[in-house]
Amino acid sequence: MRLTDFWGRLEQAFGAPYARSIAADHAFGDLGGRTINQAIADGVETATIWRSVVAAYPDRVPSRLH
Repeated sequence: MRLTDFWGRLEQAFGAPYARSIAADHAFGDLGGRTINQAIADGVETATIWRSVVAAYPDRVPSRLH
């Protein structure tokens, strides 16, 4: 998944301001306690990060974005 696709999905699911907040503030257990921004900086594949987002927010992410 391209980084632009990742951000597009995150913004579709949460809205732009909240998506950026989640990326900066939410530590995901599936990502070793890192935030999205930290995981991206560490080179974690965006598809892996996206799966963590979907797992953490199953009711928030529309199935069309899975």
